[in-house]
Amino acid sequence: MILTVTPNPSLDRTYEVPSLDRGEVVRATGERVDPGGKGVNVSRAVTAAGRRTVAVLPLGGPSGALVSELLDAQGIEVAPVPIAGVTRANIALAETDGVLTKINAPGPELTAAERESLLETVRGQSRGADWIACCGSLPRGLAPSWYAELVARAHAAGVRIALDTSGPALLRALRERPDVVKPNAEELAEAVGRPLATVGDAVKAAEELRELGARSVLASLGADGQLLVDDAGSWFGTARVDAVRSNVGAGDASLAGF
Repeated sequence: MILTVTPNPSLDRTYEVPSLDRGEVVRATGERVDPGGKGVNVSRAVTAAGRRTVAVLPLGGPSGALVSELLDAQGIEVAPVPIAGVTRANIALAETDGVLTKINAPGPELTAAERESLLETVRGQSRGADWIACCGSLPRGLAPSWYAELVARAHAAGVRIALDTSGPALLRALRERPDVVKPNAEELAEAVGRPLATVGDAVKAAEELRELGARSVLASLGADGQLLVDDAGSWFGTARVDAVRSNVGAGDASLAGF
């Protein structure tokens, strides 16, 4: 079983539009509503692959209830953490040429009791898990050190943990030696403090993250491909896509595949 943790989930509403013109009335040609968040996307991909997953989510308000209903309809087991705030709702505008404009809400602020409840729910659900995948940004109320604490608790329980986040939260968590970190190209460059112009640059950056504590680095480099660096060596792979409709969730799906 793969347990996913999404501290700041969302209800994602996507509108298909011919083009996006500022200041004009834009009429959508289609729309859809999905449960959102990086860990949620990992659970959806794991389920599509025929494996069991449990999604731990802080949920509140009508949007939180709908996220739970949508996941249940897809056969995904949800371990909700009730919160007083309302789960955020994001909007995406998808143009016919493949350009995607996203408006992400900040999300609710978790209380001290809700923070502890989230950690305790992860602890309880992790029994029997092969992996814990902690993914996405942290909501207001969770300090950058929260992921580091989660990694430490997972290892104390003997569970492998994958981390997909960025910025201070990633750098602090590296001290606890997560089994896998999954940055994209931009997040990898941010972590080492310099631009990455080539795959070789990305390999060197991944090796630096391993020196800081990551046991393996799985880096999604967008259209350029995917990189894995661990104790056994380095691998790089590509997959040709003739017509890109959307890149939403691509990195999350790659982590689920790993």
